[in-house]
Amino acid sequence: MDLDQLHTFLEIVRLKSFSKAAQSCFRTQPAISAQVRQLEQELNAPLFDRLGTRIALTPAGKIFAEYAEQILDLRRRAQDAINELERTPRGELVIAANESTCIYVLPEVFSEYRRNYPHVQLHVDRRYGSRVVEAVLESQADFGIAQLPVEEKRLQAVRIHSDEIRLLCRPDHELASRSVIYARDLIGHTIMLPKSGTTRNRLNLWLEPVEDKIQVSMELDSTEMIKRFVMAGLGLSFLAMSNCKDEVRAGRLKGISLGPDKMIRRLALIYRKDKALSKAALGFIDAVLKHAEPASRVPSTSVG
Repeated sequence: MDLDQLHTFLEIVRLKSFSKAAQSCFRTQPAISAQVRQLEQELNAPLFDRLGTRIALTPAGKIFAEYAEQILDLRRRAQDAINELERTPRGELVIAANESTCIYVLPEVFSEYRRNYPHVQLHVDRRYGSRVVEAVLESQADFGIAQLPVEEKRLQAVRIHSDEIRLLCRPDHELASRSVIYARDLIGHTIMLPKSGTTRNRLNLWLEPVEDKIQVSMELDSTEMIKRFVMAGLGLSFLAMSNCKDEVRAGRLKGISLGPDKMIRRLALIYRKDKALSKAALGFIDAVLKHAEPASRVPSTSVG
């Protein structure tokens, strides 16, 4: 049983004639008669009584006509709902990102998107590093915000933001006057590190030459905890400057570049190349790119 058979059946009912229904459906009369026979065989009941040149619905035909109307009406309503979805997108978009990215990089993006697509709910899936990539690959999230490089050929990565990861200390700390800090300069100082993620992996490499000589007192999974603990004098730590610009501007924290080369963090919007993008999803990409840094509004390669 298919929708075309239902349409043919209801045309016969409406016009009370196989020949007129054949003309209406642009088919031959034998063709629509064959469709009715298929329906009757599938339902195991006759649908029409042939009364000479006239036809009439059997009791089974009357029952089936009601349900056929409902089925086609549901089909029309489904199509209307899909068409309306294109005009007024609804539903949910899941964004995988770490908490600090959502707080310090994406608020304006989220705000603009909500204004343009008020019926689409944005859900943030809090993840770190490789788990963001994993969420997008496994379609647990529609989009992700991850540090480059993203070494996955199935993903499109669009650079949207960059800033510098620096050593964070109190303005009255003995190292605060320095413009550049090397890993060896941290020997003898208490250090607090991010618990996980791409930044932690990069810091591990930077600290590797002195890893046996430094004192790591805490591993923290919250940007706010890192800032407050540093301001409380519990030790030194590391943050991207966009995550603490207000505290640095107010003189409550000092950020010092890492040497010999600055540690630059580049963020990208990632999504699957093979996934069909709805109007709501395309709108999110537009909102992100509108607020991206001018130099970053270029699609990256899959390896960043």
